[in-house]
Amino acid sequence: MGIITGAVQPKTSPLKPFRQVNNMRTASLLLCSLLPLMALATAPDYPGCDLNVQHQLMAAPVGSMTDVREAHIVMRADVLQADIGKARKARQLTQPEARALWQDIAQVRKDSARWVKVQGFLSAAERASYDRALDRVAVQLCKRG
Repeated sequence: MGIITGAVQPKTSPLKPFRQVNNMRTASLLLCSLLPLMALATAPDYPGCDLNVQHQLMAAPVGSMTDVREAHIVMRADVLQADIGKARKARQLTQPEARALWQDIAQVRKDSARWVKVQGFLSAAERASYDRALDRVAVQLCKRG
């Protein structure tokens, strides 16, 4: 009923591996819960970077604009140009980088306005094409930002 003589007694508690696993599990759960906060801390605070939201923007034509799809493109361009301004002010973009992105957006604006003037409207395919062009600008901005 006592201790068997000659048997080697473990020097550590048999529960120690479970404590280590529990501590590792706790640490990994803590890390996983902090990851979204860490991502928020490092992600640029630019509305133009959220492409899903940007694609769903609904804008009403204002001023001389008559087409809803053109208004969408203009609104996206405005958001991206504001983001470029913020990134430039925060010195996350150089002047040449900011100028190149700004000119890409200006070209999209100009082309979409030209199509509306020629056709009287912007087709869904043209809007999708201009959205992709603005997405490319957003990706470049958000990588640097």
